[in-house]
Amino acid sequence: MGGFSNFSLEPYTGSWESQQASHLLRRTMYGPLKENIDEAIQLGLSGTIDKLLVSHDLPDPPINAFFEDDPLVPLGETWVDVPYSRIENINQLVNSRLRSLLAWQMGVAIHEGFSIREKMTLFWYNHFVTADINDANFRYRNNNNYRTNFLGNFRELAKITTIDPTMLRYLNGNQNTKNKPNENYARELLELFTIGKGPLVGEGDYTNYTEDDILEVAKVLTGWKDTGYLSRDDEEVGSLFRSNQHDTSTKQLSNRFDNVTISNMGDQEYQFLIDIILTKDEVSRFMARKIYRWFVYYEIDENIELNIIEPMAQILRDNDYEMYPMVKALLSSQHFFDEYAVGSAIKNPIDFIVGTLKQLNVDLGSDIFTKYLTWVRIAGFAELLQMSYFNAPSVAGWKAYYQPPLYYRIWINSTTLSNRLLFVTILFTGVQVDRLRLRVDLLSLIETIEDVNDPKKLINNLVSLLLPKEIGDEQKEYLKSILIPGLPDYEWTLEYDLYRSTPDNVQLKTAVENRLKGMFYALLSLPEYQLS
Repeated sequence: MGGFSNFSLEPYTGSWESQQASHLLRRTMYGPLKENIDEAIQLGLSGTIDKLLVSHDLPDPPINAFFEDDPLVPLGETWVDVPYSRIENINQLVNSRLRSLLAWQMGVAIHEGFSIREKMTLFWYNHFVTADINDANFRYRNNNNYRTNFLGNFRELAKITTIDPTMLRYLNGNQNTKNKPNENYARELLELFTIGKGPLVGEGDYTNYTEDDILEVAKVLTGWKDTGYLSRDDEEVGSLFRSNQHDTSTKQLSNRFDNVTISNMGDQEYQFLIDIILTKDEVSRFMARKIYRWFVYYEIDENIELNIIEPMAQILRDNDYEMYPMVKALLSSQHFFDEYAVGSAIKNPIDFIVGTLKQLNVDLGSDIFTKYLTWVRIAGFAELLQMSYFNAPSVAGWKAYYQPPLYYRIWINSTTLSNRLLFVTILFTGVQVDRLRLRVDLLSLIETIEDVNDPKKLINNLVSLLLPKEIGDEQKEYLKSILIPGLPDYEWTLEYDLYRSTPDNVQLKTAVENRLKGMFYALLSLPEYQLS
């Protein structure tokens, strides 16, 4: 990236105009609209961040949208906390709820409002990864933990997640007993969820913890199991502590945790363990780096580590691991608005798809069942682009956020790029793919753009709205040549004004719309459109 010039977490004091407002909203929301950007400019930086970070009521729960034979949940009613009935086609019922949850999640993202919550919810899912859990009630509860605590206390969220039924199943916590300790969750709790490994300094010693610590942590966590998985009766989704399966011995941590001993504390022991882990400053640095890579950029050199990560970590520790102050400080900083930060990230597939649908104001259906059907197909498209919500590829999450040297560039390869362009093609041609038909009403869309009858100003305004930073004059001329090939600018003005004065002229309307389709397709096919 060439390095940042503002190595400072001090508050941003530069200009606050469309580009700065757009940058902040692109990183914290999916596809900000012109009205969002205008509102942000009016609110100012501080007011915008306050509004982005405020907590809202949770969205209405998902509904049965796909399975009319569910004897317990009629179409249109929520299946949340309702058991699975004893019917022959149980697999169909299970899959219909999973599809409903996936569709609902896309709908929640599309209707996120002026809020960072959905991007933080996805951050937490990518941090505390679970996958391959076939009970939608488990997934919904897990997802709502992150949505509820999107900028809450990391200490408390780590405790909640440790005995969350979805996590207990995914990392075999439900099989972790005193006679047969299972180390899966203990290992990931240290390596991926709290403190990170650090450089290997000796056999079984990773700087921040040791192999012996993993075994002792596993003992601390013995005795828990999930309840209500794919339940066909009234057993509630939850977690249960079995004292007879808990290791009551005294656990001895290594010098990496100051040789602390943990005596038997029953069902409170896991909380004491999290508190011990969080006494180590490295946890705050580990979390600061993850937030930084999520919202700013993947490259963390010595300057970034010293001048950005360390102050972020200090804020996190000073606030007893409340996430809000650290995230607010980062988004408000000089560094966040550095010119090198703008447009430096590649949109992940959900950001690309949901953002495009929002910014182009695509009609996703009028009734709730049509919407669910469309939302689930949108989720399928994200999976084609190698990002499947609720099914991250590994316990480490999506490689774009942790794997050097490519990081975000992993999102773009020959297959995913062609599928991104296919998605754009569908929007402008109405081509049906896998029963998905989405169309952009371009004539209505450009009504919201200023100076629409001036081709240069129209393109400038669209670039400002849809791209993270300015493009060259040659690229703008290219876009104009598609809108009015070989014609003087006034031809567009005349043609568009004539259409506006005679909107019932089908031939003229089609001609104007076709010009716009070509130009918009070219605009959304630019490499810069893949950036945030």
